[in-house]
Amino acid sequence: MAQCMRTTLNPPKTLLRNPTKSSPVSSPLFHLPKSKKHLRISMSQQNQQELSLDSLISSTRKEEVLGAIKGSLSNCLWETNLLKTVPALKSKVRGKVRDIYDGGDYLVLVTTDRQSAFDKILASIPFKGQVLNETSLWWFDRTRHITQNAIVSAPDKNVTIAKKCSVFPVEFVVRGYVTGSTDTSLWTVYKNGVRNYCGNALPDGLVKSQKLPSNILTPTTKADDHDVPITPEEIVKSGLMTEADYCEASSKALSLFEYGQRVALEHGLILVDTKYEFGKGSDGSVLLIDEVHTPDSSRYWIAHSYEERIQKGLEPENVDKEFLRLWFKDHCNPYEDKVLPDAPEDLVCELAWRYIFLYETITKSKFELPLTEEPIHDRISRNVELALSSLR
Repeated sequence: MAQCMRTTLNPPKTLLRNPTKSSPVSSPLFHLPKSKKHLRISMSQQNQQELSLDSLISSTRKEEVLGAIKGSLSNCLWETNLLKTVPALKSKVRGKVRDIYDGGDYLVLVTTDRQSAFDKILASIPFKGQVLNETSLWWFDRTRHITQNAIVSAPDKNVTIAKKCSVFPVEFVVRGYVTGSTDTSLWTVYKNGVRNYCGNALPDGLVKSQKLPSNILTPTTKADDHDVPITPEEIVKSGLMTEADYCEASSKALSLFEYGQRVALEHGLILVDTKYEFGKGSDGSVLLIDEVHTPDSSRYWIAHSYEERIQKGLEPENVDKEFLRLWFKDHCNPYEDKVLPDAPEDLVCELAWRYIFLYETITKSKFELPLTEEPIHDRISRNVELALSSLR
């Protein structure tokens, strides 16, 4: 059995390279937000103090952004239909958050404002699609020293054009802490007595939100409309991936996560857990796809207050969608109820702000609120049409 198929307590370390030296995507349509020069890996105490829950709860920037958020509640990008506006597109697949169009040699991925959790669509969050798309692009560009990706260009704030590839039917979930509220989260299964999860042996005595001795990989695959935990051996035995492809993808996932944790810590955050997806390119290379370290795919905590809150038995201060998950769990059974209650407007606005806050904290750049003069769908149609024309 290959080493990658065994549980390891000490995965190989990844050197933190200077992200600003990554080579840009070879396309004039690829625009990324400018970022300041990265700090050293060990974050100074001053920087840890600068990022606190106070800056998340109340700040001049929040007041500024909340006005735009509230003004856009009725203008979210819930659905797209580019098949009617962009003749070059052949078909559409509607995902939980992304609308994926077949553009011949390329895929056009439109990130909408749909909010999903518990394998359901819960709400529309203003500017969410733009935040996710631009956050992923920032990380895609800065992880090229770890893995190739499928990105070709980004012609619009909500759109990424990618190479076609054969997507592996496995999500590579990497975890650094014992936490979570969903049925497949590590804390949920651990408190229910599970001590071997996805091939990882877990010791007794762990408490919620505790840091694991080392990062672990807990892959999942799809069954009907929900995620199912699976071991590396089951992945290979069932033919979902070859052993070689799994080993390469799992190694990249662990390296990406370690790198993401280091960068997050530089900016006062803890990257708690996340998920990655990979595909196989036409040349046989394993490519990173979908999204990277977004507040949709990842859990983030504020770093400087973590130790103190854990010692007091308090939940860590989070900067992700966990509080929305918890609201739904308190007000319904999100897994079994056919009709879920509407998310309160104040929660929707708070989540929109948290996504923008996280983007600005990580990238050290100001989120550009889109102009409202042009309808979003018209803007996307125009930009996608121009992008595909230039790629022909």
